[in-house]
Amino acid sequence: MIKAIFFDLDGTLLNTLPDIRRHLNDALTAHGYPEIGEEQAKHFIGDGARKLVERALPQGAKFSEEVFEDFSKRYAANDNSLTCLYDGEAEFLDRLVKRGVKLGIVTNKPQNATLGCVEKFFKSYPFEFVSGESGLFPRKPDPTLALYAALTMRVPVGECAFVGDGETDVRTAINAGMFGVATLWGYREKEQLQEAGATRFANTFEELEKILFA
Repeated sequence: MIKAIFFDLDGTLLNTLPDIRRHLNDALTAHGYPEIGEEQAKHFIGDGARKLVERALPQGAKFSEEVFEDFSKRYAANDNSLTCLYDGEAEFLDRLVKRGVKLGIVTNKPQNATLGCVEKFFKSYPFEFVSGESGLFPRKPDPTLALYAALTMRVPVGECAFVGDGETDVRTAINAGMFGVATLWGYREKEQLQEAGATRFANTFEELEKILFA
């Protein structure tokens, strides 16, 4: 029985792509690099801000600490004006609360940006554990943070689910020994998630709920 669910954030609980791309392109162009398109940004997200910047730089370009720092500052001050929840999500979270399921967020998103998103969009929901990339734990797909989250919330790993839209989330669930579900409304295609080891897929939040509590 699933008693706790840990969610990825970008592409899973929030469509953050427009805001991320906006601030990343501002940082790139400010330092003389070309902008990236929406599809590029979609495929670059998922492994933390540093990896995002590395992927966004032109092929053959050396990593730029200046672009990384500029993007980090811009995104930390982000008002999330272009970010939104997905269809059916609010109702799904309401049902989870009624079920008494414990909720957590485990993401590779920078911690300050993670907290800003939670403050704006999830203040009314009882997320007991929220952690982004803070430097205290390895990034996903390393399972350390997910396991720490389960320990903090006092739920056995075998009663935890890990839900996300990326390869890192699939591998985190596997590495942590949690019940993994890959979502298909985010930033990756089903084939990519299958290659990472995913075996359960949800196209909607209603499908996700049925898989979690079948």
